[in-house]
Amino acid sequence: MYFALMFLLKQLNLVQFRNYIQKQFVFKDRIVGIVGPNGTGKTNVLDAIYYLSFTKSYFNRPDAQNVHHAYQGLRIDGVYESNKVLSNITCVIRENLKKEFSFDNEIYNKLSLHIGKIPCVMIAPDDVQIITGTSEERRKLMDSLLSQIYPDYLKYLIAYNKVLQQRNSLLKLAAESGSLDSILLETLNEQLVKNGEIIFEYRQDLLKKYLLNIISKYTHIAGQNDQIQIAYQSQLLGQNLDKLLEQSLSKDKILQRTSVGIHKDDLIITIQGQPFKQEASQGQRKSLLFAIRLAEWEFIKEIKGLSPILLMDDIFEKLDERRMIQLLEWVSKYNDGQVFITDTHQQRVSELLGTHLKSFQVIEL
Repeated sequence: MYFALMFLLKQLNLVQFRNYIQKQFVFKDRIVGIVGPNGTGKTNVLDAIYYLSFTKSYFNRPDAQNVHHAYQGLRIDGVYESNKVLSNITCVIRENLKKEFSFDNEIYNKLSLHIGKIPCVMIAPDDVQIITGTSEERRKLMDSLLSQIYPDYLKYLIAYNKVLQQRNSLLKLAAESGSLDSILLETLNEQLVKNGEIIFEYRQDLLKKYLLNIISKYTHIAGQNDQIQIAYQSQLLGQNLDKLLEQSLSKDKILQRTSVGIHKDDLIITIQGQPFKQEASQGQRKSLLFAIRLAEWEFIKEIKGLSPILLMDDIFEKLDERRMIQLLEWVSKYNDGQVFITDTHQQRVSELLGTHLKSFQVIEL
């Protein structure tokens, strides 16, 4: 094991964010437990930390919904330390909902430029959507991981989605007017192919290693081999995107949207050859979700040489004792980054962390 570079969050200041009108947190240790009854804002603290890494909420809420009720605007400040050097990250939502994001007082002209600066991985109850939800949830998983590792990936993804919207609008206009601008369609196809095939290559290269690591992690956490298989599904595995667009044009005209491309990619998860989301037990689902996130953490560290911040929301309520011990063992032995854990029971957190860790901090809300 080698120790990677890391950013340690030393201080978090919240102004009019969710249930906090004004609150300051000082973090004195690498492992931090945040405890309190439900409704006291534990998850909001983790989401504020997530905000400072991704420029948005983990829960995909519009910025306006993160402003404290009856107030206008919000501010999140984070002071980070790396190699004894302090850095400041600030997110401000103005009264007109304009968002400003800055690193050491330098305001970004594009929010996407910040993604990956402070890598972060969140484990939360909503993660079950990765397994039970639509293919969009699994594409988000791939996109979040790749965007933190490769800045260019996010650029290509933003460009692809913009062109996709333009192509869909053109198809809808053609259906309404009875005439399709073939020259504009050709131009949009070229741009879609250019960006889409690069995204496909990124995903394909990533998943060769990442998926194998997920299965390895699952076996360790579950304590058994359940014959889990995860396969990358993409229409581009069989044919180039330009040919796919050509062949699907008649169908696309009828549907008034683009039916082929990397926006249809998915991860197919099976257990003993059967669909995982239908056949897996609750324990197997939990094991797989943790395996997905821990593999994500390790992959970011391996590629970037930078240990992500790990946010673990309400995990002890969801785990049996054996899985809990396996997870804390990983946190203590293999994770050298900063970890934030929320729970409703102060005594449980103190006892569990004290059993596995020499040093930690517990904050009561």
